[in-house]
Amino acid sequence: MLRIIAGIIVGFVVWSILWTGSDALLSALSPGWYGKHQTEFGAAVTNNQPFVPDATILILGLIRSVIFSLASGYIAATIAHENAKSTVGLGVLLLAFGIFIQSIFWDYVPLWYHVPFLALLIPMTILGGKLKKV
Repeated sequence: MLRIIAGIIVGFVVWSILWTGSDALLSALSPGWYGKHQTEFGAAVTNNQPFVPDATILILGLIRSVIFSLASGYIAATIAHENAKSTVGLGVLLLAFGIFIQSIFWDYVPLWYHVPFLALLIPMTILGGKLKKV
């Protein structure tokens, strides 16, 4: 049971580091496009102002989320030495946190982004765990 809990926690931390790290990297590599978009997005949320997101950046976010969910599921299964409970637990934790975060940005991002982002967290995390043969 401790391995399962550790897998869930480490998987969540890995997903979070990958998300924030890749966001920082993309902002540094493309300050005029990605970085500008993220800065304007943050300012719009802070100042409660309208914002029109770049669809390409949103699609990139969906792709990143899928990849990071697969990776974190794999890591959770590796640590837990099983690929069922740890990946489901991680997926549920990611979904709960994702719902919280998406609710903050609900009015700033279109529904076509929110729904797949949230809907893919659990299945991709489970699939990532299934890639690890236990």
